[in-house]
Amino acid sequence: MPSSETTIVSKCTVFPDRKSTLKNLKLSVSDLPMLSCHYIQKGCLFTQPSIPFHTLIPILKSALSRTLSLFPPLAGRLTTDSDGYVYITCNDAGVDFLHANATGLCICDLLSPLDVHDSFKEFFTFDSKVSYTGHSSPILAVQVTQLADGVFIGCAVNHAVTDGTSFWNFFNTFAQVYRGASKCLQNVPDFRRESVLISDAVLRLPEGGPCVTFDADAPLRERIFSFSRDDIQKLKARANNRRWPENNSAAELMGKQSNDPHVKENSKVVTILENWFKSTVNSKQQTVTETVEISSFQSVCALLWRAVTRARKFPASKTTTFRMAVNCRHRIEPKLEAYYFGNAIQSVPTYASAGEVVSRDLRWCAEQLNKNVRAHDDAMVRRFVEDWERNPRCFPLGNPDGASITMGSSPRFPMYDNDFGWGKPMAVRSGRANKFDGKISAFPGRDGSGTVDLEVVLAPETMAGLESDPEFMLYATRQS
Repeated sequence: MPSSETTIVSKCTVFPDRKSTLKNLKLSVSDLPMLSCHYIQKGCLFTQPSIPFHTLIPILKSALSRTLSLFPPLAGRLTTDSDGYVYITCNDAGVDFLHANATGLCICDLLSPLDVHDSFKEFFTFDSKVSYTGHSSPILAVQVTQLADGVFIGCAVNHAVTDGTSFWNFFNTFAQVYRGASKCLQNVPDFRRESVLISDAVLRLPEGGPCVTFDADAPLRERIFSFSRDDIQKLKARANNRRWPENNSAAELMGKQSNDPHVKENSKVVTILENWFKSTVNSKQQTVTETVEISSFQSVCALLWRAVTRARKFPASKTTTFRMAVNCRHRIEPKLEAYYFGNAIQSVPTYASAGEVVSRDLRWCAEQLNKNVRAHDDAMVRRFVEDWERNPRCFPLGNPDGASITMGSSPRFPMYDNDFGWGKPMAVRSGRANKFDGKISAFPGRDGSGTVDLEVVLAPETMAGLESDPEFMLYATRQS
């Protein structure tokens, strides 16, 4: 879809309002692999601020300046010493701040299309910037885009410096400081570098730094699929072999599909939906033979794994991979602080043949994911570290064999807990960064009731298959 023009009104450098006393921070074995990734691009869409923009922009700059004093690494630069170790130098070099104008767009314009509106990609700077360039470029850039009836605040931040936990702590703190609540901040970042993640291994990089490991120009489609709390509970009950509520009906299913054009316009798909539903509700529920509880999110992930694998139409013998990013802060002994600043994530892969994924039931797929996540304890974290130390390398982000799904972000992140004084965000969106076939990002739903939104990025033909998948669309609806 065409995007309305976004123009840059002004650009400047914002510096911390106090000089940093923080020493150089060594990049960890979770930070270093991200040097080949794009900067994270995440932001929030808000309704119209209560003050005019010419007043708003200076106040936002001032709040950002004060927030940077609480997060000195974000105003620093990367540096590599003579031994090859990479550090964050907290030298107060500053961050980029951009004021942009897109007043030809309204909030309803941005949220109404079936696919994610292209204009969101224009609300971020540092497109295609690789994290290694933080040696010479700002580690953070904030773009504030004025809309006809709202504002979008988009951040681009170096992925070798932050993960999602650190990013959202910064973003929410920024909102608190803007509101004048800096004296009662609770989620103070922890900058200590004392865990098993800090290593003596050296990552050797090519001159000029690494490149991303995927084709950033491949054709893609991107949609937000929402899962209501009720539908997630039904899905979880099914994954745990419990009876569904009696009020599940074909009318409920068909009513949901009637709101999605890709299903509504395909009568064959409607017939498939009806037949599939009848066979499902008439089959006997399996007896629970294991005590392992499948979580709500693992149930959603298993559903997605099955549907995307069907849409890709692989031969039964093809190996598929489902990668999940796990937070290691609470898995390490001794545990890291909840707001440890930096990357403290590891990517946990689960493998299964396409034949197994599509022919086994939802419970089986969810169990495979559950087993690997449960097994990722302190000993496993250390094994991952030791494996990396034997072969230091950048993270091979992407989908080289076409059979991978990579789940990032988390519905547990407090993405809607930021309020600059104009109310909670209307939506959370991302930019172009780190998008490839099979890249999924999980967001909490806006209503805070346990709903989940999945930002799904797929090859166009795979997305078409997903939209017509009866099992997936029984639970998922497009976000409105």
